[in-house]
This record gives sequence, C-alpha cells and structure tokens, in this order.
Amino acid sequence: METDVTTTPRALATEAVHAGREDLAGLGLHAPPLDLSTTYPSYDSRAEAARIDEFAATGARPEGPPVYARLDNPTTGRFETALARLEGADASVAFASGMAALTAVLLVRAAEGLRHVVAVRPLYGCSDHLLTAGLLGTEVTWVDPAGVADAIRPDTGLVMVETPANPTLKETDIRALAHSCGTVPLLVDSTFATPVLQRPIELGARIVLHSATKYLGGHGDVMGGVVACDEEFAAKLRQMRFATGGVLHPMAGYLLLRGLSTLPVRMRAASATAAELARRLAADPRVARVHYPKLGGAMISFEVYGDPHRIIAGVRLVTPAVSLGSVDSLIQHPASISHRIVAEGDRRSAGVSDRLLRMSVGLEDVEDLWRDLCEALSTQPARDEDATGPVWHSAVR
Repeated sequence: METDVTTTPRALATEAVHAGREDLAGLGLHAPPLDLSTTYPSYDSRAEAARIDEFAATGARPEGPPVYARLDNPTTGRFETALARLEGADASVAFASGMAALTAVLLVRAAEGLRHVVAVRPLYGCSDHLLTAGLLGTEVTWVDPAGVADAIRPDTGLVMVETPANPTLKETDIRALAHSCGTVPLLVDSTFATPVLQRPIELGARIVLHSATKYLGGHGDVMGGVVACDEEFAAKLRQMRFATGGVLHPMAGYLLLRGLSTLPVRMRAASATAAELARRLAADPRVARVHYPKLGGAMISFEVYGDPHRIIAGVRLVTPAVSLGSVDSLIQHPASISHRIVAEGDRRSAGVSDRLLRMSVGLEDVEDLWRDLCEALSTQPARDEDATGPVWHSAVR
C-alpha cells in the first residue's frame, strides 16, 4: 500500500527538507520551481469569476491555476505549506515582512471590533511601537504574564508575547499563558526559537509569528514574515493580504523554502556555539551579566561594566549590524537601534539597559568568535573586589 507522506509523521529535520516539495517527482522536477509571473492567462472568465467569488466568501487558497500574484503564487505557497508543517499548524500565510504579518493580524482582529491587545514586554522594538502608537487603531495594555487574565476585556482580540524575548531573552511559559488567555487567541512571536526549539501551537498558542527575514531565511539576503495558525484565521489573513497588498515576493518565497531545508542543522550548530560563548562571557570579569535562555538558541545578550559602544566599534569578525539569524554573527546595541523607537522608560523597565548588547551567533568557529570578542572587550573595565559598590558576579540565565 502506498504511504501518504503528507499524513505520516516525520521528524522535523525530514519535514524541513521535504515539506512543500512532495509533488516535484510527479512534475519531473528535483528542485522547486520559481514562478515570477504577476498574472496568468485564463480563457474562461466565468470560471474565474466563480473562483474570485469563492475567495471573497471563504479566503481559501484558490484551486487550480493561479489568477494574479497578489491573490496567490505557487512558489510562496510551497513555503507556506512547509512552514505550517514545521509548526504543526493547519496553515501559514506569508507576508512581505514580519511587521506586515503582525499588521495583518491586528487588522483582522480590529475589523471584527476587537481592537484591544494585551501584551507582555519586551517585544521587538517595532512591534512595541506599532501597538503603543495606535497606528492601526489598536489599544494596548502592557502586563506581566501573571496579569494577563485580569487585563482581558470584552473587546480584547489578542494576547501577544515574544519568547525568548527580544533582546533580553526572557522566557515565558507558553502553556501557562495560553491557559490565562481563555478564549482570546495567544500570539507567540517565535522568531528567536524557530520550530526547531519550540512549537507554540502544541503548547496552546493559536497564532505563531515569525520574522522570516531571520532564521527561516538564514542568510541575511531575504525579507519576509509568516503567520502559522488554524485554517479559519488563515483565510481571514489571506483576504487581508489581498486587500492591503503586503504579499511576499516569489523570489523571497523561493529563498525561504530553501532556507527551511537547512534550518535544523543551522540552529543546532549555532546554538552549540552560542552556549559556549555564553559560558565564557559569564566567567569574564569585564562582563556584568549574561542572558541566555534555558531553551537554548543562537542568541546571547550581555551587559558590560564599561562603554558598550566601544564593543560595537571594536569587533572585526562579528558584524556590527541590526537583524539576526544569519550564517554570520552579528552584534548590536538595542537601546541605540532595534529598540530605540521604544520610550526610554519603557525600555529600561523591560530590562533593556543602556549597557546591554545583543549578539546573533552564526556558524563561524567558536574560537575565532571568542578571540574577536576578547579583543573588543579589551577596551572594557573589569569589576573586582576593590571596586566601589557591590560586586556583581556574572551569571548565565
């Protein structure tokens, strides 16, 4: 009897390589094709009218040949299929960026009269700003995880958390938080973890958000965002995407699908290096504090006793740049860049101090990375027993 590969359970590493590609052999292809068409010929306009009516009514992906690139594209569709499989979701919907994806989620809920959002800080700086500024007519209540249940109102459309959080790497118990949400959907920004390290839907979340620009692409050369969720919500997201135009370009979809195939091996290799660097940084007297999640991963945050800007200026192998998740290592100062748009008081109360640095660890050799960090740290003072004030011992957490 022939095995149905779309329903037979497979390991995540296998899904990363094969999901979204099951039909290739039947097409006589080995590599997924790239479809750059913006429009497609159709000689039966009555049938096309019926398909468009169906999309308007249901939001389901149209059956049969594509109609128009803003409605659907076969290449991005393959990426959506693969990412949904990795997250254990019914579906996923891809967008031009992570912020376009979050915007679509908020607009869908607002269109249903659910404009209130309960959110846990810290979030990525631009996500924080989008909620706080009310640019989409949303109202946000910021709480600790323990305060989520009390903050929910009749018009609450969403609870949002990022875990591990950007940039402090604070972790939140997703299962417990999902329980606190009751019937309100929990959105988890899982960009830092990827489905390799956590699958929020299995823990009770309803919506998973990724900046696909980061680990899913993995090479610093593609921008995108994606939401994994149930089919009912995905249908609404597709309709919102069609109306607002925040579509993912097919070339980006092609690169993201390719990126998924190496995601597990990249994440595991970079995570091993990050864990070792976190250990060494925690033992360095020039480093005040190290943040590294119990979950693991390839992100490290650390605070120095001296001037963090001199670290940024002092690295040579590590690239001083915003973003993360590339095969090469990046470092940045969140208070100056990624979280600059967040009010200073809100930054600090969320743990984003002025001496905090965030490092995205890539695939370089750990000794080369450590040598570069040590040279940059040579500009920093060390806290010792003779220093004024209490000794602040480094600790990985």
